[in-house]
Amino acid sequence: MIPRYAVSTGSTATRDERGGVAFAGYAAVFDVVDRAGDVMRRGAFAGAGVVPLLWQHRGRAVGVLASVAEDPRGLRVEGVVEDPELAGLVRSGAVAGLSVGYRAVRVRQGARREVLGVELVEVSLVAVPMQGLARVEVVG
Repeated sequence: MIPRYAVSTGSTATRDERGGVAFAGYAAVFDVVDRAGDVMRRGAFAGAGVVPLLWQHRGRAVGVLASVAEDPRGLRVEGVVEDPELAGLVRSGAVAGLSVGYRAVRVRQGARREVLGVELVEVSLVAVPMQGLARVEVVG
């Protein structure tokens, strides 16, 4: 059985018997230019569901996401880091970056590339996020 407990945002995430750590944060923030010059727009992640949680966009899943949804600020995610070493780094604040792996399906090119629609492939915990505001904000 996987017990449920609330993270400090008032939402619930799952935690397994292996001592994973619950977290919540933004994997993407709308209307902010990232290091590649792209800007994610509201609605880009419309219809996105739960996807794998990876480390640095590679390898096997390091945990599970319980929730992936747009809100007025960006793409909010909640989940549990199950990998013991990475869970410790997230718990201590040493790893706090989040990032999205996606395929752009609708863009508008101007001074910046505006990403209007994507197929979300994965969410990753990262050492350095493409968007400076894409961060873990709550650790349970």
